[in-house]
Amino acid sequence: MRAPNPDPETRKVNLFDPEVARCPQAVYTRMHTQCPVARASLTNSPVMSRYEDVIQALRNPALFSSEMELQMALGTERPMIPQQLDPPLQTRYRKLLDPHFSRRKMAALEPDMRRYANELIDRFVENGACDFDPDFAIPLPCTVFLRLAGLPLEDLDLFLELKNGIIRPHLKTKSIDLEVNKNARVESGRQIYAYFERVVEDRTLQPRDDLMTQLVHAEIDGEKLSRNDILDICFLLLLAGLDTITATLGCNIAYLAANPQQRRRLVAKPELIPNAVEELLRWETPVTGVPRLAREDFSIGGIDVKAGELVTLLLGAADVDADEFDEATRVDFERARNRHLAFGGGPHRCLGSHLARMELRVAMEEWHKRIPEYAVAPGRQPRYSPGIREVLELPLVWPAP
Repeated sequence: MRAPNPDPETRKVNLFDPEVARCPQAVYTRMHTQCPVARASLTNSPVMSRYEDVIQALRNPALFSSEMELQMALGTERPMIPQQLDPPLQTRYRKLLDPHFSRRKMAALEPDMRRYANELIDRFVENGACDFDPDFAIPLPCTVFLRLAGLPLEDLDLFLELKNGIIRPHLKTKSIDLEVNKNARVESGRQIYAYFERVVEDRTLQPRDDLMTQLVHAEIDGEKLSRNDILDICFLLLLAGLDTITATLGCNIAYLAANPQQRRRLVAKPELIPNAVEELLRWETPVTGVPRLAREDFSIGGIDVKAGELVTLLLGAADVDADEFDEATRVDFERARNRHLAFGGGPHRCLGSHLARMELRVAMEEWHKRIPEYAVAPGRQPRYSPGIREVLELPLVWPAP
């Protein structure tokens, strides 16, 4: 049984420390033993790290609510659908959206993704070097998503700028000031709404065979979605579709570049790649945590939580909890039981998990067929962002053909 440390200072955790972003697992393990429920150093809000606590919170939206749009200040004018809604309303939208991201529909995208992955690799494989994010990890999943949604590929740079304006405004503002970055989010949010207003108008007048048209004409219980409903779904899809797979691919390849024995196992036994995808999702967990709004006063792990407080459910920490995973700090591509929370859990489990798994598997398979030996360029180090943990810089080299 773990006994929480009563010292208030050791209960503080800085989740935005660059060192935590670079190598979070040691911090997570220390939290488990010293302060399974901590407080964030910047906001003093509660942070839960144990697997059992996190999974129970994810499954209990009545106490841990997702309806927190005002508190989150993500540049939205209304809740993002369905992420910032609670059941039963959230369930109605999930029933509408889930079929569009089913395993079968995502499998139909696989041949085109394989072809495009190889087209990208063709551009740099003979150079013996690439900058992994802009050369591969950004264009591959983003192109797949934009084609699925029916959005123009030539607008990718604009979408990436808007997405980063919400998720990582500090990259644009060069500031850590909360108000400055809040204003940047508001401006990016305004542009996102305006862009999709134009798309909705276009699909209303000129329907196409794409997800955007399907949303425009979708119905729930015989009623069409409102214009705001569609915009709020699109806001979420833009952020999720253009960020998390890029972040996950970068983390995976950075790990394999630093651990050549593991990489060579995948090259020798590519049938391990689906399991490796799951294990690296557990180990890296790029979406490190999700916020929830406490609906009632309660106490957990020696910390009193007040109704109205934001609570961070630290998915990354839960995924290396030794009480849930055997040899939790060992990366095992043949792990038999892996109930990781990289896609969350409960009613808000990731809508795009089937798409994500397919994209990660195909990308890893095609990359290692073509570039089995690679390393980080000499004298360079991967740089990671906090929050949604992404490799901001991953220069790779390999023996040129």
